[in-house]
Amino acid sequence: MKKEKKTHALLFLLLLHLSWARQMDYAPYFYDNGPSSTNGNMALFSISEDTPVGAQVYVLNGTDPEGDPVRYGLTFEKGSKEYFRVDSKSGNVTLIQELDREKQSEISVLVSVTDGRNKVTETVRVFVTDANDEPPEFQNLPFIVDIPEDTAPGTSIFRVQAIDKDMGSGGSVSYYLQNSPFAKFTIDGHSGILRVKPGETLDYETTPTHFVTVVAKDGGGKYKGRHQVMTSTATITVNVMDAQDMPPSFVGTPYFGYIYEVSVPGSEIFTVYAKDGDQGNPRPMHYGIINGSDGVFDINSTSGCITLTTFPSLLRNELYEIKVKASEVGPDNQLGDFDITTVTVRVVDLNNHPPTFYGENGPQSKFEVTMYEHPPAGEILRGFKITVNDSDQGANAKFKLRLVGPNRVLRVVPQTVLNEAQVTIIVEDASGIDYEKGPTLSFKLLAVEIDTPERFSSTADIVINLLDTNDNVPKFTSEYYIARVPENSPGGSSVVSVTANDPDSGGWGEVKYTIYGSGSDLFSIHPSTGLISTQPWTSLDAEVRSKYNFYVKAQDSEGKYSLAEVFVTVLDMNDHPPEFDENLLEKTMIIGTPVRVEAVDDDAESPNNVIEYSIMKADPDNAFDINAETGEINLKPYIKSMEIVQNITKQKDCTWSLVVQARDRGSPSFSTTAVVNIDITEATHLNGPMAAFLFRSRDNPMKALGMVIGIISVLVGVTVMISTAIYMRNSKSNRIMPARRIIKRRPRDQQPPPWINKMPVFKFNNPAAKFAVGDPEASTREDSSSSASRPKPPPPSAPCLPPPPPSNTRPSERPRAVPTISGALASKGSKKAKSGRRKEGNISSALVSELKMKLEQKIIESNKGMYY
Repeated sequence: MKKEKKTHALLFLLLLHLSWARQMDYAPYFYDNGPSSTNGNMALFSISEDTPVGAQVYVLNGTDPEGDPVRYGLTFEKGSKEYFRVDSKSGNVTLIQELDREKQSEISVLVSVTDGRNKVTETVRVFVTDANDEPPEFQNLPFIVDIPEDTAPGTSIFRVQAIDKDMGSGGSVSYYLQNSPFAKFTIDGHSGILRVKPGETLDYETTPTHFVTVVAKDGGGKYKGRHQVMTSTATITVNVMDAQDMPPSFVGTPYFGYIYEVSVPGSEIFTVYAKDGDQGNPRPMHYGIINGSDGVFDINSTSGCITLTTFPSLLRNELYEIKVKASEVGPDNQLGDFDITTVTVRVVDLNNHPPTFYGENGPQSKFEVTMYEHPPAGEILRGFKITVNDSDQGANAKFKLRLVGPNRVLRVVPQTVLNEAQVTIIVEDASGIDYEKGPTLSFKLLAVEIDTPERFSSTADIVINLLDTNDNVPKFTSEYYIARVPENSPGGSSVVSVTANDPDSGGWGEVKYTIYGSGSDLFSIHPSTGLISTQPWTSLDAEVRSKYNFYVKAQDSEGKYSLAEVFVTVLDMNDHPPEFDENLLEKTMIIGTPVRVEAVDDDAESPNNVIEYSIMKADPDNAFDINAETGEINLKPYIKSMEIVQNITKQKDCTWSLVVQARDRGSPSFSTTAVVNIDITEATHLNGPMAAFLFRSRDNPMKALGMVIGIISVLVGVTVMISTAIYMRNSKSNRIMPARRIIKRRPRDQQPPPWINKMPVFKFNNPAAKFAVGDPEASTREDSSSSASRPKPPPPSAPCLPPPPPSNTRPSERPRAVPTISGALASKGSKKAKSGRRKEGNISSALVSELKMKLEQKIIESNKGMYY
C-alpha cells in the first residue's frame, strides 16, 4: 500500500515537472565573438572596401537553449542600400554590392535569429575599411602663371595642391616634376611650391611660354591584395612676360647708300630701321649719327632717314662710312640700350643696270612662304630670303622698294635702297591676312630707280600661302546674284533669295541679312531668310532705269560679316505704243526720190521698240510702196513722170494721201497711224555741181543763199587781188632796165648741168585761155540747149613781163637757172563749200606761178646771149 502511494506521488511530480518545463521555453541568441571574429552577430565587423562582390564575408552564428534548429535573417533600414545577403540556414553572409569607403564608411545592418517560435533581432554597425583606390586630385585647375622674365633663380612662383581621399599612407600626397632636359623649374615635394630652378634664367625672346608637367603621388597602400601607388598629373602654363633686357638691333644690314650728281641738299640717302629686342613690350627708337658724317649728313631721330646737307659737288670723298646709333627711349625720354651699325655711302653717277632680286640660289622673280593667318602686327616674315641689288653706283643705284597689292597689309623695309639691301617684309595690318578672304595673298615687289631718267625697274612675285585658323565668317554661296524682275511689278514682289553659310556653331552661326548701296532703297531683305523683295511702294520702270546693283551683307552675332553684290535687271514690257511726231504729215516727193516717215517707241529694249511700217490706205490706191524697216515711201516703179501722175489723178493738183501704220514687235503688239499728204513734183533738169547743190538744198533755201553770197565775195576778192598785181607789175616794169653780164664760158666737159626744176609745159593758143575756169562736168550735161546760157565774164589778161633785173654776178661764177613752179588753174564746180573758200587762193597762186615761169625764161635767154 505504501509502495503504491509512493509510486503515485512520483508520477504526479513527473507530470508537474513536464508542465513547468513546457511553460519555461527560452529564445535563441547569437554568439558574441568580438569584432575580430568572422562569425557571430557581425557586431563591430570591419570589411575592406576592395572586397570583391560575391565573396563570403561573415557567418552568423547563434543557438537555441532548448537545442532547436535556428534560422538567420539580415535586413537594412528602409531607403538604404543593401550590401549583404545571408543564407538563412547556414548563416553565410555574402557581399552583393561594391563598397566605397569614400562614399559610405559605416553600414547599419539588422541581423536576426529565430527557432521558429522566438525571434531575436539586433542592430549592428559594419565598418568599411580603406583601400588605396583613389588617386590624388588637383585643385583649382587650370594652372596658369604669369611671371617676368627677370625673375631671380630660386624664386617661388606658384603652389599646386592635390587631395587624396584615401586614409593613411594612401591619403598622403607628394609632388615631383616630369623629367625634361631643358627644365627651368623645380617643385617642393611636400608643399607643392613651384620655384625657378637655381642656376636657370628665363628668356622671353627664346621661350615665351613654358609648359611644366607636375605629378602628384600618394603614399601607396593595399588594393585587392596588392600594394598600389596612385598618381595624377597636371600641366602648369608659365607665361614669361617680356622685360626690358634685350638691346635693339638693326634690320636689313648691311646698309648701303648712294649720292647722285643730281642730288640736292635735303635729298634722302638711306633710311635705317632698328627694332627693340623685347618684342613683347617694344620701346620706340631714337637714331643719331655718332661718327663719319663729316658734317654733310643728317639723320631724322625718329624715322632713321639719313639726308644730305650739302651739294654733291662740295663733297671731298667718294666713300663715307657713317656710324649710326639706335637707342631705346625709356621712361622720361631717357635713352637706354642701343645698337650701332655702319651705313656705307658712295658717290656715283653711272646707270646701266636695273635693280635685280636674288634668292638663296641666285636671281629669282618669285618668292613663296607658308604661314598662319592673322600674324601679329609688326611681325617679320622670316620665311622670305630676298636680296635686291643694283650693280650701278651712286645715284644710279638708288631705288625705292614698294609692295603692290592689298593696301597696308604688308610693308617692306628698307623702302629706299642704295646698291644692295636685304629685303624685310613686315606685317602692318594683320586683318588683311585672312584665310577666309583667300588662301593665297599675292603681291608685287617693285623696285624702281628714283633719280635716273631711265627709271629702270624690276618686279618679283610675293606669294603667301595661308594656313587657316578658327575664325570663320559668314560666306555667301555666290559672290554676286543676278535677278530679273518685270517692270510694273507690284510692290513687295520677290526678286531673289541670297544665302550665306557660317560654319561656326551656336549664335555665331546665325546670319542676319541687310542691304545697302545705290538703288537699295527700292528693295528690302528679310533679315533671316535672305529673300530680297521690292519695297511696298516701289514701282519699277525699265524706261527710267533698267539696271540696279547693290550689296547684301551677312553678319553673325559678333559682327563678323561678308558681302555679296546683287544685280537686278528690270525686264522691259511692251507698255508704250509707237508715236509719230504728228498725226498729219506733209511731205514733198520728187519722182524717183523717196520720202521718209518715222515713229518712236519709248520702250527700252528690242523687240518692244522695233517698229514695222505699212500702208493701211492710200489715195490713189496701189501708187506707193513703203520700206517696213526704215519707213521710206516710194512711188510704184511704173510712175516715172508727172505725165503718169496726172493721168492717174486727172487733176493738176498732185497731192496724194495715204495712211501709214507703225506697229512694234512686242507682245502684245501696239500700233498707231498717221495721215501722210505727199506733194508730188518732178526734178528740174539742171547739170553741174551748182545744180546738184541746189537740188540737195531744196529743203533748206537759207543754206543755198549763204553759199551764193560766199561765192560772190570770193570772186570780188580775187578780182581786187589780180588788179593790184597787174598794177604793181606794170609800175615796176617801167623802172627796171636790162643789164648785160660778161661771163667767161667754161669748157663743156667742166660745165655742170644747169640747175633747172623741170615742170610740165602747158601751151595755150589764146593767152587768156590759161585763166579760163573750166567745168569738168560740162560733158555730162543733158540737153544743154534747154537751159538758158549765161554769158561768161571775160578772163583777165596776162600782164606783160618786166625786163630782167641787172645782174651782179661775178665773172667767175657760173650762171644758174632759177627754179620755178608753174601750173594751170581749173575750176571744180562739183566741190562743196570748201572749193569756194579756196578759189581765191588758187587763182592768185596760178598768177604768181605764170609770172615766175616768164621771168625764168627771160633770164635763161639773156644768159645764153651773153656768152662770148
